[in-house]
Amino acid sequence: MKCDLLIKDCSVMTPEFEIVENRAIAVDGTRIVEIGPSDEITAKYQPIETLSGKGKLCMPGLVDAHTHTCQQLLKGRTMDELPMIWSRILVPFESNMNEEDVRVSAEMSCLEMIKSGTTAFADAGGVHMHKVAEAAVQSGMRAAITRSCIDIGDFLPDTMKQPLETIIDNNEWLHRTYNGAGDGRVHIWFGIRQVMSCSPELIQAAAEKAREYNTGLHMHLAEHRDEVRYCLERYKKRPVEYLDSLGALGPNLLTAHNVVYSEHELEILKERGVKIVHCPRANFNSHGFPKTPRMIEMGMSIGMGSDGASGSNLSLFDEMRVFRSGLHAYWGLPVFDPLVIPVDELLKMITIGGARALQLSHEIGTIETGKKADLILIDLDQPHLTPTRILVNTIVESVTSRDVEDVVIDGKIVMKNREVLTLDEERIMYESKVTMDAIAKKAGI
Repeated sequence: MKCDLLIKDCSVMTPEFEIVENRAIAVDGTRIVEIGPSDEITAKYQPIETLSGKGKLCMPGLVDAHTHTCQQLLKGRTMDELPMIWSRILVPFESNMNEEDVRVSAEMSCLEMIKSGTTAFADAGGVHMHKVAEAAVQSGMRAAITRSCIDIGDFLPDTMKQPLETIIDNNEWLHRTYNGAGDGRVHIWFGIRQVMSCSPELIQAAAEKAREYNTGLHMHLAEHRDEVRYCLERYKKRPVEYLDSLGALGPNLLTAHNVVYSEHELEILKERGVKIVHCPRANFNSHGFPKTPRMIEMGMSIGMGSDGASGSNLSLFDEMRVFRSGLHAYWGLPVFDPLVIPVDELLKMITIGGARALQLSHEIGTIETGKKADLILIDLDQPHLTPTRILVNTIVESVTSRDVEDVVIDGKIVMKNREVLTLDEERIMYESKVTMDAIAKKAGI
């Protein structure tokens, strides 16, 4: 039997996060058609292309459920900065970017994500987002993209604000032009930057348009106490209560950060089916510790995001490791509970949890017959990974981005033996260095 791609002699991570050895995966077109013992599958299929999985673990491609590709060229800039970083540095930086700047930033972001094992991402929106869509198509990645939506805020540059009608018109144009691009890998969403920078009318309009187009809605929510105070002072409601009153909450809403919630807000979010995404390093550095153990207990859908590269990097393996340590120190140690965030819950967040946040859990997030072939191969033949008594524990504690050897997205090999096949790494690295300095000068930061 013919197939397009055969990954043989690998270990495989099951949807239950168990590790099964000596397996092969047959891929035809964009989908996994069979998984089984390596000898049997190898004898059954005649592939056009073969990937060796010897000494490797095949696991689902990671899903970065909240990032900012327009902030890629701010890497290293925001550490040790006082609040409010997003209004003082991030948004002003974006406001000075032209189309070519965004192109370079997005290509660099996709390059770093692929080399980190990330196969899909949700971009919260910036400027010239058609260039981000084009970079996703070129790179072979899967993406849910919106544009920056800001119409109020005295603390933000006027260049980033637009009238409500212009914002919605531009978002609709982006949807008409790029939704479904890249053989269906690119999805265009609507966006709400956050409650302090969006009028009630814009929030309602974005939510209505997302429902009309049957697409997702992406926003920052409960990121810091200033946001709670703003809503209480202006609307006499906490942020979740305020959004609920506007009809913005629903299962198509992806919320990033999710740090400062009351119990009542958590109950509303759970009832509405809102998708939670945590950004551990960004949250711990300046916002606080979310009530994730409670969210897990409630059965809420939780994903994980990098929040862009300005403060760190795009490695979800790093995010996962920091998240475990931080939550254990904050929630576990005071009550002598080492299981406040189990290993399988962390692995869910960077795989199937992210897939749910992107409205794609029926297609990606686990390795199963019939699902899209979004897969990564981890090189286990290394001193820091082998031998191990419990491999899933070692993945969480020890795997780094550089251990990702091969990446398959939509059934196509996009990285093989650490070489990205879809992007010109040398050119992108050079252009990124030149462009970073030029934007910083324009932005004065």
